[in-house]
Amino acid sequence: MTLVLLRHASAGDRNQWEGDDRRRPLDPKGQRQAEAVVALLDEFEVTAILSSPARRCVQTVEPLAEARDLGIVTQESLWEDRAADSIALVMSLVGTDTVVCTHGDNIPSILQHLAVTEGIELGSHPDWKKASSWVVESDAEHYRSARYLPPPLV
Repeated sequence: MTLVLLRHASAGDRNQWEGDDRRRPLDPKGQRQAEAVVALLDEFEVTAILSSPARRCVQTVEPLAEARDLGIVTQESLWEDRAADSIALVMSLVGTDTVVCTHGDNIPSILQHLAVTEGIELGSHPDWKKASSWVVESDAEHYRSARYLPPPLV
């Protein structure tokens, strides 16, 4: 079974955005990245898509949800600065085929937790660029391995 941990696509510079950052949308590059994620994840079974409620996260998985005819379930635990909540959610998803879209500050915490508790090797320089993914394989009870997929070239 496969959990895909996906960082949201490009959404411009938060310092240039006026208003509630939760409403910041994908920029044109991010829109292309979101479309390209569909092909990037084509080989993986996906039965559920979970996302931070942030607009940029939801927009990142919308093309995938449409292509797979799946809904998007927003999870408060995937907001920025919710590492502990994000970790708990990911640990509850072991043994499922799920895409989880979250933020760049949660992903390293989740990966570090998997490395420590599950013994997963992340390589010497793990990364989590915008629109990149970590493919985390599991059996019914434990995560077993992880590999990085760089952002799609667009």
